[in-house]
Amino acid sequence: FMESLSSYARQFLGQMEKPRVDRVDGLSPTLSIDQKTVNRNPRSTVGTITEILDHLRLLMARLGTPRCPICATEISTLSAGQIADRLLADAPDAKLHVMAPIVWHRKGEYRKELREALADGFIRARIDGELRSLEEPITLARYEKHAIELVVDRMRARSDKRARLVEAIETALSLADGLVTFLIEDDHRLFSASRTCPEHGISIPEMEPRLFSFNAPQGACEECNGLGRLEDFNLDRLLNVNAGLMDFLTVLEDDIRLPFTTLSRSTLAQVVEKLGIDPSTPFRDLSAAHQDALLYGANVTYIAERAREDGSRTSRSQVTWGGVLPIVRRSWKWSKMNRLRACRDSVVCPKCNGQRLNPVALAVDFRGHNIDGLTRMTIEDSRQLFDDLSLETDHDKLVGEPIVRELQARLEFLDQVGLGYLTIDRSAASLSGGEAQRIRLASQVGAGLQGVTYILDEPSIGLHPRDLNRLLDALEALRDRGNSVLVVEHDP
Repeated sequence: FMESLSSYARQFLGQMEKPRVDRVDGLSPTLSIDQKTVNRNPRSTVGTITEILDHLRLLMARLGTPRCPICATEISTLSAGQIADRLLADAPDAKLHVMAPIVWHRKGEYRKELREALADGFIRARIDGELRSLEEPITLARYEKHAIELVVDRMRARSDKRARLVEAIETALSLADGLVTFLIEDDHRLFSASRTCPEHGISIPEMEPRLFSFNAPQGACEECNGLGRLEDFNLDRLLNVNAGLMDFLTVLEDDIRLPFTTLSRSTLAQVVEKLGIDPSTPFRDLSAAHQDALLYGANVTYIAERAREDGSRTSRSQVTWGGVLPIVRRSWKWSKMNRLRACRDSVVCPKCNGQRLNPVALAVDFRGHNIDGLTRMTIEDSRQLFDDLSLETDHDKLVGEPIVRELQARLEFLDQVGLGYLTIDRSAASLSGGEAQRIRLASQVGAGLQGVTYILDEPSIGLHPRDLNRLLDALEALRDRGNSVLVVEHDP
């Protein structure tokens, strides 16, 4: 019974008192799976209820490939020995230059650094892609970006020279703060000994399952806190895209200024004129650049008039156009006007695009899929993916096979009971009663218990007649595993 509880509930088991009996004979643990629907929490999904998401998070943490969120370069923690072994395997007997990138795409002349490198015994460097002698005069443009890689050693990539290669790599790593570059014939490669993108300096935290959880601060999108949606202004309600630009903003009435802002029809007219747009043009007919300038701001100014509270005089000032959306958001923050409230709605989070996770978590992939891509698959497609999956290395087999086996068992049962069309990220709140009951049944089946009595209250509710036999097959498999299954049903 304890094993059938969720992973969240299991963490509290150690706090329970021991039972006041030594042994109970002949009493079967009983689980009732009734018609009540599953949790309507917006964070509950098909994946969280069935624990499929727990296993996907574990798979990504153990076998995922971390990448830079900007350039998608693979990021890994490598020792000097591991870097050497990779080179010997990838480029056997190739000519190597082992180099320390002391300057990596930064502006400056670097006269002092080049002098010190020569004094320390380095005689060659690869500067902006060209191998040069440090004994010759070198002049670099001050305001251009440069790459300076000191040549630490030159050799052939042969296994009998591995010790020398490792020593050269260690020297380069110490000189260049954990970076080392190689010129392999004409191929240039960069490695990092730390879990950091060498190009953009983005650090990847330790790969743990919680990094891939939208319910944990380590993985959740900072903007929407892992919900994937925010309450914000719905542009379809805020804008009348068919009206001219003096009337396209639905919350502006006559020439009354929007509270706590300088936005009015007259200021809007100034901005439209500065942008060089005909005010009679409907918003939908504008170019994408002009639409963005109106909505999100542009480097143009307008004259804003502000009246004193007593109405004695007005002041005039020049204001940079901040964009309709930021201005309306500011007005809502301070005024909470009903007119503005009518334009608000639940919208997809603009930062994560509804994917719920932060960029670092989304940049990790497994066989070309990030965790969002895996959860957006239907159960049927996901089952096909893991059935066809082959783990090649001994490490991958040792770590991955138990996880994949659990995933296959859960996905197979869900497909068996006619839920193959659901996606793993489907919100629990959107499930019908019959779908919810079969998903709860799947979470119990996934526990793999024996000697348990299951009581099911009308499990055929909402199920298409063609799937009834598949449901019966699943229940019989539950029975054949060594459980008792009691079904309360009105359909013979």
